[in-house]
Amino acid sequence: MTRSRLFGTLAGVVGFLAFVEFTSGILQGYYTPMLTDIARNLGIHDADVNWLEGAQLMLSALVVPAFAKLGDMVGHKRMLMISTALTAAASLVLPFTDSFAVFLVAWALQGFYVVWLPLEIALIWSRSRSMQGRAVITARAAGLLVAALELGAITGALAGGLLVDALPLTVVLLVPAIAVVICFFVIWFGVKESPEPTGGTFDTVGLILVSMALIAFTGGLSFMRLNGVDDLFSWILVGLGVVLLWPFAQWELRSTDPLIDVRMFRSPALGPVFLTAGLFGVSVLGAQAPLSTFARTDPSVYGYGLGTTGFATSLIIGIYLIAMIVGALLFPVIARRISPRVTLMGASLLVAIGFLLFLPFHAAYAQVITNMVIVGLGSGALVAALPVAAASAAPATQTGVATGLTNSVKTVGGAIASCVFGIALLQGVATSPGNAESTAGSLSGYFTVWIVCGATALVAAIALAFVPKQAFTDRAVEAAQSQPVAPH
Repeated sequence: MTRSRLFGTLAGVVGFLAFVEFTSGILQGYYTPMLTDIARNLGIHDADVNWLEGAQLMLSALVVPAFAKLGDMVGHKRMLMISTALTAAASLVLPFTDSFAVFLVAWALQGFYVVWLPLEIALIWSRSRSMQGRAVITARAAGLLVAALELGAITGALAGGLLVDALPLTVVLLVPAIAVVICFFVIWFGVKESPEPTGGTFDTVGLILVSMALIAFTGGLSFMRLNGVDDLFSWILVGLGVVLLWPFAQWELRSTDPLIDVRMFRSPALGPVFLTAGLFGVSVLGAQAPLSTFARTDPSVYGYGLGTTGFATSLIIGIYLIAMIVGALLFPVIARRISPRVTLMGASLLVAIGFLLFLPFHAAYAQVITNMVIVGLGSGALVAALPVAAASAAPATQTGVATGLTNSVKTVGGAIASCVFGIALLQGVATSPGNAESTAGSLSGYFTVWIVCGATALVAAIALAFVPKQAFTDRAVEAAQSQPVAPH
């Protein structure tokens, strides 16, 4: 196949996948302006919105490793279709229930969409195998996908903010469900399967072991929110989750076809990338609900917050997402001029600066927007760059697994942060103005959110400083793909 035909074929694939990411963006942006309305409809506290986020993130952490591995084994398109069908089914449940338990389960199952981007990056990486400048091509494609994702999130956030102020909640919640159904048929008819799936045997034991560890760990954090930080049972569950990672790692090291090749965590290039992804998940996933509820909190009642309407909240989110688009599109340009490693470090520092600026500047609408633009520039670059960095540094047979791991550990970081932030927002609520009738989170809790997000981003920037200087470049790809990360 000629070079022009190769580029044409890949461009067609990226075009259809961009629609998938546009739909993913709708899911990620649409609900945020209406989280307070959803909480009131379900009769729950603002802090309990984190249960929705935490449950979805925990399920996502479980399914990403499995679907990423199956994508390498049987085809990335096939797993993309299955995950889309499951997301559509869950999305169709949300409009028709006012039960918190049912809504929580459906919201969690909707989290299957998180596997879309790593599967897409793996598919593009596999289809660009015979092209020169493979890392640059994949980085550009990833930037376009993330731009489509954030454009969808902007569209979703603006539409959600407008519709929630004008229509019944049932009708409003039906819109993203229809979008996911359309997305399923776009994948079915428009996307071709990735070439040369690796085959092999699925590591069921590994999936069970890592699932038990994650459920124990995040379950302990959830019980801690219910029973307080001094609850011994909660701490036992958290400790059990950490301990269970040891037998999982030992099993994976002995397995001939592991679910997750844990040797990748020892790679000088991949290890810091996975750590960065987990720390980044704290802010990009765990802080979404607190930022929305802070904006909606009425300062005339509680003494803090912005008191915004649903649409005004969606404008903040929309500007933040525009900044993410800019960051995603600029990443391959800047990375080519300096290096991917330094660009990743700079992106992490932008996230840290933006969140730490909330400490002195959070009382005015313009201050919040300024902070979120800074955060958005760094976040957009990281969302696009992390799966590409993982793909370029991973063994050839582990591309899907490596890209999936960036999402999986990011999801774990977000799930942990969601639980911790929920606990923090509940502290001091009883003494807030409005007392027993108060449903808003505490100001001290919001300070905790901003400090933790800023600090974790700083740690990520430091970790990336230890990555080899030529990592994630085209010069490093051939060597990384020609041998395993460590001897088996």
